[in-house]
Amino acid sequence: MSTAAFLRHPPPSNLPLPYVLVADDDPASRRFLGDGLRALGAQVHECVDGQMALARAAIETFDLLLLDCRMPGAGARDVLLALRADAQARSADAPAVATSAEVSIEDRQQLLAVGFSDVLLKPCELDALRALVTLARNSGRNAPLLDDAAGLASSGDARTMQALRGLLREELVTLLNELAHLCSEPARLVERLHRLRSACGFCGAPALALQAKHLQRQVETGGSVGEGARERFRQALVATLAVLER
Repeated sequence: MSTAAFLRHPPPSNLPLPYVLVADDDPASRRFLGDGLRALGAQVHECVDGQMALARAAIETFDLLLLDCRMPGAGARDVLLALRADAQARSADAPAVATSAEVSIEDRQQLLAVGFSDVLLKPCELDALRALVTLARNSGRNAPLLDDAAGLASSGDARTMQALRGLLREELVTLLNELAHLCSEPARLVERLHRLRSACGFCGAPALALQAKHLQRQVETGGSVGEGARERFRQALVATLAVLER
């Protein structure tokens, strides 16, 4: 399907536009990816190399990072590892997809292992970008600390939700005190994060659930706790606890 055809059928206006970073040193690839994503209803910021992408992702909150593997200065892997290690970078935990004209099975496995959600081969059809827009829309990057509607849907009524949030508050106090010790025991940390994500779902605490998911995935993939992911999780924990204590 052509770009013009997509433009004749824009996405529903009531959906928020996901914000995507496209970093590629090839002008043709950058133009195709940028225009295609815009046609599918995304906002796009384009960068011509890895250093520019890293700088932009540090100061802006993107819903998806689309990074070319062989950019001058810093390729996709270098950019993502630097972002994940930066506790202050605004897009440090954004989902990321690597792009490449060719990739071996081993290369693909290595990219997925360091945190990429997928690898996109270039050139590609516009239909291949549709899944990227869906990924960006579902990233939950702007998730609220508390979501009453989600909590009520899960718990059934306001009284039950408030009781569950009281239990969650107690759990967060304990977890905050034990976090440093748990980070030295990855297996125990993963178990606690798994339980916490379930509790957050019942209580309607999406921001903390998202950070717990990111930290759990990093520990399960790399076998250790990265400083950036741990600090972002701690910040979400403290912020959620503060709201629950009001």
